[in-house]
This record gives sequence, C-alpha cells and structure tokens, in this order.
Amino acid sequence: MALPDEEIKKLVEKAKMIRETVIKMLVSAGSGHTAGSLGMADIFTAFYFHILNHRPEHPEWKERDRMILSNGHICPVQYAAMAHAGYFPVHECLTLRKFGSRLQGHPERSRLPGIETTSGPLGEGLSQAAGMAYAFRGFGDFVSPQLDWGLTKSPKSQQVYCIMSDGEQDEGNTWEAVMFAEKYKLSNLTAVIDRNNIQIGGTTEDVMPLESLADKYRAFNWNVIEVDGNDIRAFISAVEEAKTVTDKPTVIIANTIPGKGIPEIENDYRWHGKVPTEEEGERFLTYLNV
Repeated sequence: MALPDEEIKKLVEKAKMIRETVIKMLVSAGSGHTAGSLGMADIFTAFYFHILNHRPEHPEWKERDRMILSNGHICPVQYAAMAHAGYFPVHECLTLRKFGSRLQGHPERSRLPGIETTSGPLGEGLSQAAGMAYAFRGFGDFVSPQLDWGLTKSPKSQQVYCIMSDGEQDEGNTWEAVMFAEKYKLSNLTAVIDRNNIQIGGTTEDVMPLESLADKYRAFNWNVIEVDGNDIRAFISAVEEAKTVTDKPTVIIANTIPGKGIPEIENDYRWHGKVPTEEEGERFLTYLNV
C-alpha cells in the first residue's frame, strides 16, 4: 500500500532531524564518520519509523525484527535514529565516543539495548544476519544464556535486515554468507548495500571495482532490487517488494549520496572518516534548515 504524502513528509522531516543530531554528535566527539552517516539517514528513518517490527521501550522483545549493522563505523546515524525512536534520550547522543559512553565508535551489543551485534571489522555482518535468519526458519536453534538472543524457529515471520557498505563487498567473508543464504533459501533475510561509491581510500571503482554488483548477486541466485536510497518512499516500496519473495534472499542495492544534505561534502570520499569542526558544524546545520 502506497504511503500517503503526509506520512512521507513526516519521515523526510524526521530524517532531517536525524542528520542534525548526527552532525552535533560528530562535532562533540571530534572523531567519527560523516559521509556514510549522513547518506544513510533516509534509510535508517524508514527502518526505525516505518519498516521494523520493534518496541523501543522493550528492546529485547523476542518477536522483534533484527537489524544488523555490518558497517559499524556509520553507527552515529543508527544511534541518532534509535534515540529519536525512543530507545534512549536524544541528549545522550552527545556522549558519542566519550569514555564510558554506551555509544562507542563502533556499536557494542552488550553496552546498548537495541543493538543486535557488535561490529567493527567489515564483512562479518551478513554472516551474522544469515545465521539469525537460518535459526528463525527452523534449521537450527541458537540460544545463548549470556546474550539471550533466543534465536529459535519463529511463527511470526520475523525479518532479518543487514546493512552493509559497498566497500565491504571486497571482503571474501561476505560472499561466503551470500552462498550460505542462497543455499538455505533465506527469504526472511534482506541485505541493504549502501552503494555510495566511496571508501576510505577513494572511490570504490578505483580501489577495487565492484560493477556489475547487481549481476554478481543475481549470479548467486539472490533477488536483486536497485533503488534510490535517499528516496524514502522508493526504499520502503523496495522492502515491501522483498517481503513478497519466498524462495531466495533479497539484496537491495541502495544508491545513496555520501554526505547527503551538505552540498560542500557530498560525494567527497575524504569525508568518509572526517568530522566537521565547530564552525563547519554550524554551517552544515544551516544547509539542513534552508
């Protein structure tokens, strides 16, 4: 069902608020990752305010969908989305990367309720997500007393979503997970690739060419959807389409603009791991409020 225009406007406004929070928290931290966090604000807004079946007031609710962030360095945007969704107070976002903070530079599951896995080294997220989807389908149970994941066969059609960077498609472990998910027909697994075409050392096509990325996933018998990742309506439609596929996993290749919303840094790979100064942060916030 198509979302009404008023609902889309609310989501777009929420994405703007999340971008504002991301800028403030990065300035406060003095370190972190700017381009990818801003580029993915629309997708995280879509997830936390429309797509996910979750309960912010009860993060460990057993019937929740699972959201795995493989490219953990863009956790500022996940933290900001979670805060605005009600997982914790928005003002806590300003503790990003501070000593003792729950909001570490890469997410740690044991520190913050609502974070499903600890991530850091790229290329691991899809394997973790595939394992969860596998358990939900009833192929195996994984119950950890320490983590209380309780991953057993689910009658509720729980979905597992894995967000990945395009740069981590360079990782061999990613493709092992691709094969595993296809073998077991994990249709309850949807991967989302942030196709922003940059990584820390330059453009992806200069560092390690990925194209044709869609054809590669099709060759592994995945359902492939390509979409404008900065178009909230289009992205939500892509996720709904993925849910209709019952015999294979889906990958959504979401074309995004790194640094989205701040014209002077958009598509600039140098902002992959660079943060704004206080003066730049103030200027960036004005762009979002034009």
